[in-house]
Amino acid sequence: MTALDGLRVLDLSRVLAGPWASQTLADLGANVLKIERPGSGDDTRGWGPPWLDNSEGEPGSESAYFLCTNRGKRSVCIDIQSPEGQQRLRDIAATADVLIENFKVGDAARYGLDYPGLRRENPRLIYCSITGFGQTGPLASRPGYDFLVQAMGGLMSVTGEADGRPGAGPQKVGVALTDIMTGLYANIGILAALAERERSGLGQQVDLALLDVTAATLANQASNFLVGGLTPTRLGNAHPNIVPYQSFAARDREFIVAVGNDAQFARLAVLLERPAWATDPRFEKNAARVAHRDTLVPLLAECFRTRDAAHWLALLETAGIPAGPINTIAEALSEPQLAARDMIVDLPHPDNAELKVVGSPIKLSRTPVSYQRPPPRLGEHDADLIDDPWGDSTGQVCDKSP
Repeated sequence: MTALDGLRVLDLSRVLAGPWASQTLADLGANVLKIERPGSGDDTRGWGPPWLDNSEGEPGSESAYFLCTNRGKRSVCIDIQSPEGQQRLRDIAATADVLIENFKVGDAARYGLDYPGLRRENPRLIYCSITGFGQTGPLASRPGYDFLVQAMGGLMSVTGEADGRPGAGPQKVGVALTDIMTGLYANIGILAALAERERSGLGQQVDLALLDVTAATLANQASNFLVGGLTPTRLGNAHPNIVPYQSFAARDREFIVAVGNDAQFARLAVLLERPAWATDPRFEKNAARVAHRDTLVPLLAECFRTRDAAHWLALLETAGIPAGPINTIAEALSEPQLAARDMIVDLPHPDNAELKVVGSPIKLSRTPVSYQRPPPRLGEHDADLIDDPWGDSTGQVCDKSP
């Protein structure tokens, strides 16, 4: 058995945050039914190139973007604009454990698919709503996208090169991190609500906002402001609270040094044949190193420029000082460590039996994740709606008693 064996998830979301949440639930064993628009489906089906090549090496119609966040699900096309489609979805929701949606605030009610309406038929339903700004507040009605919220939430203000350096300016993160984190927080909320339902017998609504999640995940940067009154700025690859904790240029390429404590710095000083730095009042303690960052970092940079990155990485590893290369994605996905952790998964697809995906990082000792099916083709499971929308042939419905 998987961890979430038998859990029924109705996924009405699209693009990334909601599908990321439902994919994680599918990896854990949930039965996920993805509802898509007839003819076009999830927006990300069209977000190519690249496309998945078919077995003959010719470009197919499945985008790489869609494939990254929809494995383990079945796809059913229903016209949510039609009264018949809305009733069909209400019938399915009456037998679901979890519903995930990312409609604009108020739209679910227009379709008769809002939480107050659905819980009357299924009081055990856990209803997860994902929006840009949440179900309440002055911005609730506004649409929200990852890029927009990275900007509004302060994340871009601390991402990118420092003012005065080449390429300076606010930058978004290289992946839609706000969407991803919102999907993960959605999972936490859903699993918490499921645990509480074991006691009360009742479901509840989980309200997730991209802006809330961005604020929550500013972590130490937000705390630097709230506690210290400091408005964090961009530092490139440097750390606001730890020095040295950044990239350096070796003779051939850049690499990372991540000194996490004073003992590591003392070993670094010896490694660089500068033992006096370990007792220098400007550098001995981390707080002093932060205060004298502009003095210390150029001294370190001068040392590191003298040899290739491989030389320094070997010495740093021997000394127990965290360091590593700056990999491309191709290099990262080829890391032997990821292979040892089963993070690159073969998931044969009807269009290409050699499809590979990045697997789940969740490692459970008794009920490990499973990859039941590849990302579905549009409407691949429409026929299931005729007799058994969940495809489990149980004919059971949720226990509606509290």
